[in-house]
Amino acid sequence: MDLHLVTDPDDPRLDDYRGLTDTALRMRTESANGLYIAESAKVIERAVRAGHSPRSVMVQRRWTDGIRSIMRDVDVPVYEVPDAVAESVAGFDVHRGALAAMHRPVLPDVAAVVRDARLVLILAGIGDHTNIGAAFRAAAGLGADAVLVAPRCADPLYRRSVRVSMGTVFQVPWTRMSDWQESVSALHAEGIEVAALALSEDAVSLREYARRRPDRVALLMGSEGDGLSAEELAFADRVVTIPMRGGVDSLNVASAAAVALYALGDD
Repeated sequence: MDLHLVTDPDDPRLDDYRGLTDTALRMRTESANGLYIAESAKVIERAVRAGHSPRSVMVQRRWTDGIRSIMRDVDVPVYEVPDAVAESVAGFDVHRGALAAMHRPVLPDVAAVVRDARLVLILAGIGDHTNIGAAFRAAAGLGADAVLVAPRCADPLYRRSVRVSMGTVFQVPWTRMSDWQESVSALHAEGIEVAALALSEDAVSLREYARRRPDRVALLMGSEGDGLSAEELAFADRVVTIPMRGGVDSLNVASAAAVALYALGDD
């Protein structure tokens, strides 16, 4: 492990970790540099195990031994810093001990991701990184074979998304859709039916849909506030709803994804 002690918070070697609380800035910087930030030893380990390459690691002194075992075969600089330096640079208390600046992998095309998939989750227009991370965790835990992220969705590799997903964003095959028509055509070419979760007069209940579940299905989930747009709904083959009680009209998008994935997953 290429270990360097850094005690100056203004050291330019730490620039990848600077000001991580500014969401807009981080999204611009990470996209421009082709990087994302992995937070905590567990998440970094899962990223490395999935074949992702770090550019560097910033670790607090008391967490160095844990990082050493992860990075023993990875030839990149590891910057060991005092707690106060880590907090000053990142802009928050890095209580999980370590951050890694990871090179973004090249995403595959939609056809490659869904080729052998029986259960797919499509996330459309979701802006909250916490919901993206929670949806990926549900996908991993409840048997989704792939996740497709629509063009206007938040970044699954944003720091908060990765953290909330507990690193499962590295576990489930996924890619970002560049064009709705092409992506849905790729799904249909594989015999995958697109089922949108939405409120609609012609919607069938999730329980009824699960009883006659098609062999291969993609669940389409919409944004937290407005749900799926009319344009997005037009790409669905069926509309499915989760019946609600108690005056509640809908669930959080990640919770709804978990319910639907459980209902349609293999026992």
